[in-house]
Amino acid sequence: MSTVDAPERSTPSIPGPAPRILLIQAPYYEGVVSGMRRGAEKLLHEAGCHVEVVDVAGAYELPAALRMALKVAPGWDGFLLHGCVVKGETDHYQFICEAVCQGVMDISSETGVPLGFGLLTVESLDQAEARSADDRHNKGGEAAYALLTQIALARRWGIK
Repeated sequence: MSTVDAPERSTPSIPGPAPRILLIQAPYYEGVVSGMRRGAEKLLHEAGCHVEVVDVAGAYELPAALRMALKVAPGWDGFLLHGCVVKGETDHYQFICEAVCQGVMDISSETGVPLGFGLLTVESLDQAEARSADDRHNKGGEAAYALLTQIALARRWGIK
């Protein structure tokens, strides 16, 4: 498998109080998603974040759980979504991936909430494991980095 070298990134500096993050994860592929979570938590803890984790049944439930969290929003500064969909022999993969991505994008553009989106959409479990390994290619860590930069931007612009 050929991979593009991921950039080395330092932990973003977040002004103000420690950010509160809600990580919504779909642990259908437990080993993969827990690897993504470890990659994200490493960066989030370096940034001084407080992280709460909730599970949903599968990737399809991620947008609805995010929408529910926004309704109760007890002071979270941002949201991180993790899941994995592995392509099978039917069209199910395509429908799930498109629905989840569109649902999350709709919520993101409607609300402007700081969001890190870590949904692996892969051909095989080997690809997913490579993207959730404890290295700089970890997509959970990349999604956490994106989230932290969004939180920093929101705070810079005075958005809560």
